Amino acid sequence: MKAKMLLDGGKPKVPPGALRTILEKAGMTVTEKAADFGVVVGGDGRFSNYGRNEEIPLLFVGVRARGAGGSRAHLAQANFDELPEVLPRIKKGDYKIDEHKRLAVLKNGKRIGEVFTDVYLQRGSQGDCIRYRVRVSGKGVAIEEAAIGDGVVVSTRAGSSGYYSYPDRIRGEWMDPGAFATLRRDEVGICHINPTFTERSREARHPLRYAVKWGCEVELSLFRESHARLYGTTDSKSGVGVELGDTVTILPGTKVTRVIVL
Repeated sequence: MKAKMLLDGGKPKVPPGALRTILEKAGMTVTEKAADFGVVVGGDGRFSNYGRNEEIPLLFVGVRARGAGGSRAHLAQANFDELPEVLPRIKKGDYKIDEHKRLAVLKNGKRIGEVFTDVYLQRGSQGDCIRYRVRVSGKGVAIEEAAIGDGVVVSTRAGSSGYYSYPDRIRGEWMDPGAFATLRRDEVGICHINPTFTERSREARHPLRYAVKWGCEVELSLFRESHARLYGTTDSKSGVGVELGDTVTILPGTKVTRVIVL
């Protein structure tokens, strides 16, 4: 069975040689091409990056860590120290494949990528909040909102334990780092990030977070000049610049991410 190693290109959580040794001891052939599956070692950010780019089935592997410096790895099916016990199951076919639909992201009508977990519009280097609009359209759905805050995240089911879940971690004046929300397979989640103001047209409610049916189209735009960036669509940590007059459109993608579930 052929396995592809997928690690952080900068500073991986584990040495590549250590992962290769474990794979080869399990009888796997390590290869870059024509692999049967990929082993992604890291945290949810690394899982998200490879999840939007790779076509082969992916096994997400976390690394045990504590404190703010450690990866959360909510999507991990196993920890790195458990790999010697997990890989024989993979060889025997003792697993299933969960297919996750991706979201496509366009800027001014030009496709800039697909996302496996989430995409978010957020303020950039300037200290002030951004002022933005969210429009959601679909069968039986017509939502228009204006907001002031750090930004907004649009999430798939796979990304629901990430930024989309930050309201669940707030317990009055305390934090619950392990709390997270879930989205159904047929839903897309939208969550305002630390807003100081939200307003929904034709409604008295001011929702912080909500889910809409898969298939809806989401549009994001600024209504005041700001330094804003769009994250989640590229490997670049600086994201994609968004200016006044730009329109970001998010809609169902054309591909799926195949995740190995033990």
